Amino acid sequence: MTAPQIVRYGELIPCRTAFIDAHTPGSDQKENFTIIGGGVSESPDQHVHIKETPGFNIGAAGQPPKCRNSLHSHRTAEVFYVLKGRWRFFWGRWGTAGEVVLQEGDIFNIPTGIFRGFENIGDDYGMIMAILGGEDAGGGVIWAPQVIEDAREHGLVLGENGVLYDTKKGEALPDGVGPMPLLTDRELATYPEPRSDEVVSKYIARYWDMMALADGKPCKVIGADGLIKDRPGFEVDLLRRGSIAETPYTTDRHEVLMVMRGHWIVRWGKEAVVLAPGDTCAVPPGLEHSLAPSMSGEASLYRVMNTDDPAGPTWTR
Repeated sequence: MTAPQIVRYGELIPCRTAFIDAHTPGSDQKENFTIIGGGVSESPDQHVHIKETPGFNIGAAGQPPKCRNSLHSHRTAEVFYVLKGRWRFFWGRWGTAGEVVLQEGDIFNIPTGIFRGFENIGDDYGMIMAILGGEDAGGGVIWAPQVIEDAREHGLVLGENGVLYDTKKGEALPDGVGPMPLLTDRELATYPEPRSDEVVSKYIARYWDMMALADGKPCKVIGADGLIKDRPGFEVDLLRRGSIAETPYTTDRHEVLMVMRGHWIVRWGKEAVVLAPGDTCAVPPGLEHSLAPSMSGEASLYRVMNTDDPAGPTWTR
């Protein structure tokens, strides 16, 4: 019998040089975390807690107030939920096409193929948890041209091989490796600029709405029949106290449990473990286990499971 793998919130190892904007003022205090899978980090310094990918990647971003993540795009799904704080998400070529503010527990399935960024607009250190589609998270990050240019001015150069080089440390592009080319005007014209109402109505679910719908059964959040109707290679449910029976069950899918509120106890065989907010638990296929809150009070978690759907683009104009 294979046991679940657990990554504790308090044991997460941050990387402060994960992406090209690591030296850019306003973005230079970010901390990135790779929990499951290789993620999309451009730095060899990024620590990976669980290397085996269940068909998707799990990561997180921690930022102090007023710190922002620069405009970028992905070819596959990028789903965030707010664990701590208050966050503003914005999108478009210059970040001005639309925006939305998310509170703790809210979830956002950001449409593929648009430039997006986000910033902590709360008063304390904030944390957002991320689910990235695909085994290799879609082949990396596509940066808006101005992000690459700003980074170069502050000593970071992204090679066409997807690796960062820090000129402040005396690093240079290796022989035969050129800088990452900027997107052309023709290529940039293919990136959609959806309005706020187009995105908010289809790609966002609010925490307290989901909690109400999870009374007596899991709330299907992302999936063919979810609140957010998408099939990005995984599905997401929100569970609260009483959403599922406390009897053992099995599934032939990878199951990743990400605790939002309260404490949850996972039992398998003669073993048991208690999960706290921010903890991530990867349950392997075929393992009989049970899941229940361990104390009274508010309790919720996101459950992510792989599907047979391809991890491809989701946005349509």
